[in-house]
Amino acid sequence: MLHGDKAAFETAAALPEQLTASTMPEIAFSGHSNVGKSSLINCLLGRRGLARTSATPGKTATINFYRVDDYRFVDLPGYGYAKVSAAEKKRWASLISGYFADDRDLRLVVQLIDSRHEMTKDDRQMIDFLVEGGFPFVVVLTKIDKLKKTERAKQLAAFEQVFAELDGLIVLPFSSEKGEGKAELLSILEEALTD
Repeated sequence: MLHGDKAAFETAAALPEQLTASTMPEIAFSGHSNVGKSSLINCLLGRRGLARTSATPGKTATINFYRVDDYRFVDLPGYGYAKVSAAEKKRWASLISGYFADDRDLRLVVQLIDSRHEMTKDDRQMIDFLVEGGFPFVVVLTKIDKLKKTERAKQLAAFEQVFAELDGLIVLPFSSEKGEGKAELLSILEEALTD
């Protein structure tokens, strides 16, 4: 069971050698800059300011580890922000690949995509990376509350088509503001952690 009241920020890693040792199961959160990873983590844990949110894309430049009971939430830095330097993009790529290449008890990757837009090239690359690496993942379509009913139906149908070839992939509409999808995602996470 998730006990958000006991959740605490543990550490941040800016370089692969700073990654904390994998001593317990982990759930990683991945997505484009400003997709709502920190808001989603706060929503799941019922804690407003645990994961720091920002209106500025590219703000999370480190991998942030949160201890929740006997497992961790891992907030990966957002990708695809155009205004960062080539050196910063290289550091980011090295950090992310270092995390995934490490021998970690990674139970699930929650891949966030903004429901209001088409998938980006970076989103596609990340999903291809997860598929090729054999990492278990679910897709969470964030900011679903920002869509009108007809737009929502259109976007959900479009995403369904995009992911049609990935058998058994769970694609979940989510709103951190309204809590839509929260109970379903918590149930998925609990299942992943008890497997």
